[in-house]
Amino acid sequence: MWSRSSASAAGSAVALCGARGVHRLLTCVASPARRRAAGKAKSIPRSALRASVTPDAVTAAPDEAIEESSVEQAAENKLSKLACPICYYPLVSSSDQSAKFGAASSLECSTCKKFYPNRGDYWDMTVAVGSTEYSESTTVTTEVFRTPLVSFLYERGWRQNFIWGGFPGLEREFEMAKTYLKPTTGGIIVDASCGSGLFSRLFVKSELYSHVVALDFSENMLKQCNEFVKQENISDKTLALVRADISRLPFVSGSIDAVHAAAAIHCWPSPACAVAEISRVLRPGGVFVASTFVADILPPAVPVLRIGRPYISQFTGSNIFLSEAEFEDLCRACGLVDFTILRALSSWTNSFT
Repeated sequence: MWSRSSASAAGSAVALCGARGVHRLLTCVASPARRRAAGKAKSIPRSALRASVTPDAVTAAPDEAIEESSVEQAAENKLSKLACPICYYPLVSSSDQSAKFGAASSLECSTCKKFYPNRGDYWDMTVAVGSTEYSESTTVTTEVFRTPLVSFLYERGWRQNFIWGGFPGLEREFEMAKTYLKPTTGGIIVDASCGSGLFSRLFVKSELYSHVVALDFSENMLKQCNEFVKQENISDKTLALVRADISRLPFVSGSIDAVHAAAAIHCWPSPACAVAEISRVLRPGGVFVASTFVADILPPAVPVLRIGRPYISQFTGSNIFLSEAEFEDLCRACGLVDFTILRALSSWTNSFT
């Protein structure tokens, strides 16, 4: 147990952690210390993302004008929390006059003037977007998930095999996550490292959130997600697909109600930087839900893994969490509090408040 300041934050955040034969939940809440920082965050004016009106729209019939306005409003709301991943200042739209309803073809940072394009399937909000000569090396794991083949196979057998690692299955995982996400119902949720959008689509269908952001670094995963959205006739009015680096999230500080990351933390190049970014974008009382593999189910192996972990991470790009306590320490160091552990496949529960 540890104490919190008198200005306590409401709600909780959860991490679903799978290990061999057991699935665990770890909960934590956005630190009250970020309440001050959140108060300084600049939000995007409602007019900032409105696309300019084309001459045809001026002479449109009343019903058409209403339809155009509603489409414009929906697009504006979906993008209202986006910020430049370089300076974290709000974005304004740059409209393509030939696009339907003057849809924004790119977003521009109001401070550094950098442009972030609409790729059709997704918004590209990576730091290096627009560079022509520079290319950045990424980890093996990251590159594997960027390939068209793995993106295609992800929902066609790859993700289902996680049950052998202790994950209880997609439906059960989603129900468990919803339980801990209840304090943020009606808000904005970011499905980080969404892959092909397994959970992103479930969040949209559930209608529990006003807006869902499907976020991933893999272009092909986002393209696959968009294909599934079309195949399942899912409305994109509350869904936005965004390509971004988990360690440089393109959101205004303190503007997101919940962040969900299923079976992803072990693939992040720097879990510490990623969790710190999640802590920055969450509002006070925001909820963090994530899942990963932990090794403390086999205590004798932990000392060996502790020695070998740097080499494993170097060559595979994957991170091994040695214990639940280690993950708790990481969350607390990054400004999250109220860490709770629940073993979903047993009756054992432990919590810290």
